[in-house]
Amino acid sequence: MTVREQAHRGTWTMEQRAEAVLRELPFELPPGTGALSVTLSYERRAGVLDLGLLGPDGEFRGWSGGARDTFTVTEEWATPGYLPGPLTPGTWRVLMRLHRVPPQGLAYELRAKTLAGPAPSPPDEALPTPVPATSRRPRRALPPLNGAGDVNGAGDVNGPGGADGARWFAGDLHAHTLHSDGSLTLDELARRAAAEGLDFLAVTDHNTTSHHPWLPAASARQGITLLPGQEVTTDLGHANVFGDTGWIDFRAPAGEWLAQAEAGGGVLSVNHPLADDCAWELPFAGPRPRHAEIWHHSWTDRRHGAPLAWARAWSGDRDDVIPLGGSDFHRPDDGRPLGAPTTWILAESAEVPALLDGLRAGRTAVSAGPDAGALLLRYGDEVLALEADGTVLVRPDGGRTVVRGGCVRLPAGEGPHRLETSACEVLALCT
Repeated sequence: MTVREQAHRGTWTMEQRAEAVLRELPFELPPGTGALSVTLSYERRAGVLDLGLLGPDGEFRGWSGGARDTFTVTEEWATPGYLPGPLTPGTWRVLMRLHRVPPQGLAYELRAKTLAGPAPSPPDEALPTPVPATSRRPRRALPPLNGAGDVNGAGDVNGPGGADGARWFAGDLHAHTLHSDGSLTLDELARRAAAEGLDFLAVTDHNTTSHHPWLPAASARQGITLLPGQEVTTDLGHANVFGDTGWIDFRAPAGEWLAQAEAGGGVLSVNHPLADDCAWELPFAGPRPRHAEIWHHSWTDRRHGAPLAWARAWSGDRDDVIPLGGSDFHRPDDGRPLGAPTTWILAESAEVPALLDGLRAGRTAVSAGPDAGALLLRYGDEVLALEADGTVLVRPDGGRTVVRGGCVRLPAGEGPHRLETSACEVLALCT
């Protein structure tokens, strides 16, 4: 097997990062290549360099950000985060984002190795067994809907619905796997979500769709709906796109992300708009997305009203932000479970198309978790407050009503509602 190696070496400076944060490093792929392997070396304690790959016609072939320093692509298989497929001869490009460069500069070496002839075998990946039903956390019992959208007795969220068949389903809209910077395989992540009692989980790996082909099989094995997603990730903000919309080019203006998502039947949500160094700073030249991850795991003190103030400023006079929540799960040792917070979607079923329909229509609610605690759900012209005795319902116009009782129906207006404690701590959100 013939091996050919090409290299780029140098030192990135702060001035280069200020000029252009994203760089393309070319290399030649000769005819007959069976495998391409790329390795990046630099002092990780000093900075962060992100990796991606473009084919000879500029087509997307993968992204791993700063999570990996090596990857392999063949026709039949690829490192998670990258796409298998034809190894067409020509000039390929490694994408390198200068995410963090220190004042003294960051020395690097990038090596692209091509192997002629048959590709090596892929690494083995053991699949965990499905979670037995007895090991799942019980799903929360919720009153079903009748045809008019009113509460009609008590029942299970997955029990018989009303005339319209709609039910509330619990899930998490933000999680990562080995296809970007998470530590778990798709099956391991799905298994954990099922054990938490979630009905669905959006897998939103950074700037890649390499996980999408594997979602249906993992869903079936682990007994949970896995929504195809991707977190479009830049230094000026992140956005989740839900649905099988094709790869969203993070280098394009944010307005193009939204247009492509909607054209492909998907939904775009602005992520964690106030979170540390990845707060939302990008403009939209045209319409703004209505969906936003108002409740992110970093909202640790929910007496702090900045996410709510951001949502009102973002929507302006429309007051129509659709609140979503996400755990942004990456690895178990972070100490945060999936479903913290939980997003609820009112849908005809827990299948992907129905959940996307519910998202698009804004039939959502957010709570601290899937199985207990205060919950606020929209039931037609009313909201239903569960386990909310002694809390305060805050309406879009600022009107407030004290909730008395464990299962209370109250009139609802247009726009977002929330439940608060007497200390103004947010307990639940709904549209």
